[in-house]
Parts: sequence; C-alpha cells; structure tokens
Amino acid sequence: MKQLDFFGEIGESKDLNTSIFDYHPGLFTIAESENYIQKLINDVSWKQRSVLMYGKEVITPRLTAWFGDPDTDYSIKGDDSVPMPWTKELLEIKARVESLSHIKFNSVLLNYYRDGNDSVDWHNDGNGVPGRDMFVASVSFGQERQFDIRSKTDHSSKFSVLLENGSYLLMKGNFQDDWEHRIAKSKQPMRARVNLTFRIILDKKQ
Repeated sequence: MKQLDFFGEIGESKDLNTSIFDYHPGLFTIAESENYIQKLINDVSWKQRSVLMYGKEVITPRLTAWFGDPDTDYSIKGDDSVPMPWTKELLEIKARVESLSHIKFNSVLLNYYRDGNDSVDWHNDGNGVPGRDMFVASVSFGQERQFDIRSKTDHSSKFSVLLENGSYLLMKGNFQDDWEHRIAKSKQPMRARVNLTFRIILDKKQ
C-alpha cells in the first residue's frame, strides 16, 4: 500500500490538499491534544456497539459516542440514536474545525481506539441521503494510525495517510461515492487514540 509522503526537506509534516481530501497536521498543539484526549477518555459515556455482518451480530472493535444538536439523530440501518448534548471541549474543537473548513457541522461521532487491537473495517460514510455526510471532518488525538483509502471499483488502487496527533482531515468531493477507508488492526504496541468525525446530519423529514 502506497504511503503518501507528508515530509518535507526538514522532516516536518506539511499540508496536503487533493480533490477528495484536505490534510492539515498540527491543527492542535501537543499540549492541547493531550488535554483533549484525557478529557474525552475520562468524561465521555463510551459504548460498544454491535452490528450485523454476514448474518451474524458482531461487537465493534472500538468504543463510540454520538454528540450533536437536539434535532439531529444518527440512524444506521434502522438504529435510531439521539445525540448527547455538546460539551465545552467538543464545542471548542468544533469551532477550530469550522474555522478551517468553512463548513457548519451539527453533529460529531467519536471513536475511541484503546490499543492496536481496535479498528474499523473498510467502509464509506455515505448513506444515500443527498447532502448528508458529503463533507466529513476528522480530528485525531493520541496515537498515530494509518488511514487506508482504496477505490470502491478497483481495490488495487489504494494508499495510506498517517493521521498524526492533533491533525485534521476533511473528506470532500467524491470521496464517499468512489472511495472506502479503514483503520486496520496493528500488531505494534499502540497507545490510545480518540478520533472525532464532524458531520452534517439532515432532519429525517428533509
């Protein structure tokens, strides 16, 4: 799998803008990232969901939580979920993300990867609702993890982005229509990571 080169001559990460995503390392400082990840791990009411895969109920290998505006809900395959109210920290992170993306988000899905055994399999964030999840802004705190991307129609067309502590990635354009992504398991020792994906959820009546 091809690893995109984010390193310049001085060895520091740099911004990357493509037709399907924008990547910005260091949106949050190391101190800010450490503060946020500790607050989120300790204060959020994390849950472990179960999903139906190939006719079997499978426990997701990570913990999740859903926050958002009161009139939004996160419905996955008939599973309605009322969001928890925004916290002070989430509103602070949201403001930074919206300032960079120039997009107003109304909800955020949190994923807590406890170690290298936690993961998310190949998927996309589209769900057939026009405008919903067209833009997804991802913020990562803690352990660096590989964000693998592959074409839906040609799985040999794939590459990987290293999501760093305090980094931001905006999925845009035809990303959800044409590409899938994952965070794979790792045999290497891994510290905790919390990922936040800010989204635009439309009212069911729309």
